[in-house]
Amino acid sequence: MVDKSELLRFPIFADLPSDQIEWFISQTQELRVKAGDVYIRQGDPADAMFVVIEGHLQGRGEFSGEAITFVIEPGDVTGLLPFSRMKQFKVSLRAETDSRALRFPATLFPVLVQKMPELTQRLVGLMADRIRETTRIEQQRDRLAGLGKLSAGLAHELNNPASAAKRAATQLRDTIKKIRNASLELGRRDLTPAQKAEIEKLENFFIQRDETPPDPLTMSDMEEQLDSLLRSHGQNDLWQLAADLAHRSVKPDMLESLFAMVDAGTARAALVRIAASVEIANLLNEIESSASRISDLVRAIKEYTYMDQAPVQNVDIVKGLETTLTIMGHKLKRGVAVQRDYQKVPLMVNSFGSELNQIWTNLIDNAIDAMGGKGELRIRTYREDGCVVVEIADNGPGISPEIKAHIFEPFFTTKGVGEGTGLGLDTVQRIVKKHRGSIQVTSKPGDTRFQVWLPLAEGSGAAVGNPSK
Repeated sequence: MVDKSELLRFPIFADLPSDQIEWFISQTQELRVKAGDVYIRQGDPADAMFVVIEGHLQGRGEFSGEAITFVIEPGDVTGLLPFSRMKQFKVSLRAETDSRALRFPATLFPVLVQKMPELTQRLVGLMADRIRETTRIEQQRDRLAGLGKLSAGLAHELNNPASAAKRAATQLRDTIKKIRNASLELGRRDLTPAQKAEIEKLENFFIQRDETPPDPLTMSDMEEQLDSLLRSHGQNDLWQLAADLAHRSVKPDMLESLFAMVDAGTARAALVRIAASVEIANLLNEIESSASRISDLVRAIKEYTYMDQAPVQNVDIVKGLETTLTIMGHKLKRGVAVQRDYQKVPLMVNSFGSELNQIWTNLIDNAIDAMGGKGELRIRTYREDGCVVVEIADNGPGISPEIKAHIFEPFFTTKGVGEGTGLGLDTVQRIVKKHRGSIQVTSKPGDTRFQVWLPLAEGSGAAVGNPSK
């Protein structure tokens, strides 16, 4: 039989009246469990509260699709708590050592509340702590899941230009060999100054020529004409040069002067060098473009996370939105058209910039998902009543009134298992409130709008209202 002194040494029972402790013990069943035996099985009806007196237990279960393990020690209270709405035990408890515990039936919770109000208050506090811890774990998981999505997208976005640059560098190495061999061939020929000047003039002209490529049909005709010209002069294997020159809108008559000044062998060596020079110019442009894309993405990442910047500062709302769109480019390019309607005057908010970007990421990501990855994303900013209003809208199917009433509740989600934690909009609302703002939503089929209101930093924005009014 458990003595009241055993309970009084535990913090949750400390200082409680002796008669209340004695009543509590009288209503419990003492359980003695051997090491390896199970106290509670996951999925069993949640019908009792347990107070561990001796021994150590190990809890195992599944939490948001992930396996969890934890330890319960003497003095810990587990199982169902008063006012909890849990219907089934969510974990299994197995004794690691020989153990003793008290089982208090849930049917007596109403009596417990009346007879032991102080203990009830402590148990409610314990349940609140568990909810906070559960929420913290879920929020951390939600952030990690969001980070995982962004990381996967960024890895793809960075891999494309990196692969293009690597491919171009490999081709550049081979092309340099071609231009070196062609230059050696020309060097062995006795060329007049006029012939050298003509070759250099054509080479420089073709390299520097940077016109908009003609339409595919015109380019195909020009390529055929250039290839025909080259073949007429015995150059039957320079089709790639014909394609490159056609892409740069070079007409056949531009090559006639070369064939008129030099013999066929010299013309071939000159054309090979010209072709290699044009290819090198194209490859360098590709490498430069790829490097610029990588640089833009790295800059966007630094701006998105506010790396190396003060945590709290005046943040340009439009800049944050654009950075977020850049970071999420991998999802947008699959079929989402972005319509922007930004107020021209910069709108600044004194805030944690990286947290604001979490708002835009969640709202934009939800809009894309609502549209099934294809549709129109509309982003608008304006100033009203001392606030900046950011409106993020989509033309998806809309949110039903039944669902709309719950979208900001923690853990509420309409996504499948493993696809969402139900904390995205809860996180959004929490961050908005932290910045002394508010969020509103209106929805009908084809037009769902989330409006975020945030106080403007002092002196930010001209005194203009909603442009739609």
